[in-house]
Amino acid sequence: MKQYELMMPGRVFGGENVVEQLAGIIEAEKASRVIVFTDAGVLATGICDSVFEQIKKAGADYSVISDLRPEPSTSDVTRAVEAINHSKGELVIAIGGGSVMDMAKLCAAMKGASYNIYDLLEKNDLMQKGLPTVMIPTTCGTGSEATFNAIIAVPEKSVKIGIVNKNMLADYVLLDGNMIRKLPPKIIAATGVDALAHAVECFTSNKANPFSDLYAAEGARLIFANLVRAYNNVEDMEAKSNLLIAAFYGGVSIASSGTTAVHALAYPLGGKYHIAHGVSNAIMFAPVMRANLEACEDRLALLEDIVDPSGHGNTSREKAKRMIERIESIVKDTEIPSSLREFGIGMEDMDFLVEAAADCKRLLNNNRCILTNEDIRAIYLEVI
Repeated sequence: MKQYELMMPGRVFGGENVVEQLAGIIEAEKASRVIVFTDAGVLATGICDSVFEQIKKAGADYSVISDLRPEPSTSDVTRAVEAINHSKGELVIAIGGGSVMDMAKLCAAMKGASYNIYDLLEKNDLMQKGLPTVMIPTTCGTGSEATFNAIIAVPEKSVKIGIVNKNMLADYVLLDGNMIRKLPPKIIAATGVDALAHAVECFTSNKANPFSDLYAAEGARLIFANLVRAYNNVEDMEAKSNLLIAAFYGGVSIASSGTTAVHALAYPLGGKYHIAHGVSNAIMFAPVMRANLEACEDRLALLEDIVDPSGHGNTSREKAKRMIERIESIVKDTEIPSSLREFGIGMEDMDFLVEAAADCKRLLNNNRCILTNEDIRAIYLEVI
């Protein structure tokens, strides 16, 4: 039997108004100064105010790093690390989506370090444990609050690269539905499908195991049941809260298993063409799963049985195909673009895309179906 491991953030709080736990966390960490990572858009909504109130309640001072971009690059990391090194912060709090949380986890581990971002890109295991972290997601998709991954754009290579190290696992996570109350439908759609990709990929990964299966299957079930509901009715807090939990489950799945070719083929789309991560995954999701059908038939069929237990009379192949159709439908129903042409990407970009995706071996090695460069080209051709 192969070995497997389940890694979780130190403490996870879920439910209404759990941000109110923050003052106690700050006091428990004996932090007199806090560094808050967020972005300008989140800051402008006012949802950070409840966090600032809790910091003040704990008697701590705070500084805010909010000039973070949606697709952070190596230069963004260098700048943020300089800011964190000049601060006297003892605790890092992230309020935002995946990019904000990735930056917070990464920079917290780099405070005062002898290594820089380029060193880590070459050798992830250089990283040491840094400042304690609190993750407060404001989207329902990335699952970054539960992973020890950080995805960084490397402009000189026109790709995004994942840094993976257990020292980035969060010490605290607060899953508070109020933090996604004002989330617009477009962001619900993209982040929700991203979370679904995490669940399905981890369930069909070479690294899938009983631990990851538990969270991936329940995450997928929750997303299929709630994403279109939340997209069509932004006031449906039950659906949105279920998506927040599902996104966390997807992150736990990644930490135990790992994503596969969907993410591998999506990364170049974000790295060079700056297509949002969730949208990139949504575009590549069904085409990759069709290419994986033969190798993943049993796993896709099993997942279909979990999502819809009524289909026991059908063959394994029919169930697997229905799961792929279900994926296509949820992307269509949430009006996410399905063609790269909409982003100005054409045949002239094909060689770069194939080479960049093929170079993402960390994820392609997780894929049950071995994809050659010609296989990758054929998948991209479906969406160009």
